[in-house]
Amino acid sequence: MAQLEPKAKFLTVAEVASMMRVSTMTVYRLIKAGELGSVRVGKSYRIKEDDVDRYLASRYIEAG
Repeated sequence: MAQLEPKAKFLTVAEVASMMRVSTMTVYRLIKAGELGSVRVGKSYRIKEDDVDRYLASRYIEAG
C-alpha cells in the first residue's frame, strides 16, 4: 500500500473543477483517463492538491 504524506490536502471533484475553471465532468474524465490521480472514498473521489498542481504545471504553455 502506498504511503501518503501526513499533511496532504485532499480536494473534492467540485473544488478541483472550481480551481481549474472547468466542469466537474471534465475532472471525472481526467480521473478516468488516468491524467489526474485520485482516491476513492465510498462513492466519491478525492484528489491531492499536489496532484492538481502537478497536472496544471505539466500543461503549462508559455506564450510567445
